Amino acid sequence: MTRNEARDIADAGFVHIAADPELVGTLLAQSGSDVAGLRVMAARPEFAVFVLDFLLEQDQRVLDFAQAAHIAPQRVQMARAVLGGGDPW
Repeated sequence: MTRNEARDIADAGFVHIAADPELVGTLLAQSGSDVAGLRVMAARPEFAVFVLDFLLEQDQRVLDFAQAAHIAPQRVQMARAVLGGGDPW
């Protein structure tokens, strides 16, 4: 998986989160920010890792996202590893 593919998965994850008010509320609470602050955070490169970590925190979250994105759940973990600089295997 390339960094661009990993970034695309993180971006799709953020879109998925943004479409669910409950997930948005939880993400805001975890970030300690409001919507305006979240917009500022979204412009930072590490935000993609934050989004993937958020999705990976709960099995059901990552499964729901993977199903909606039509990808294998393992690809979310791989994307996290690629963006975090680690080897996924």
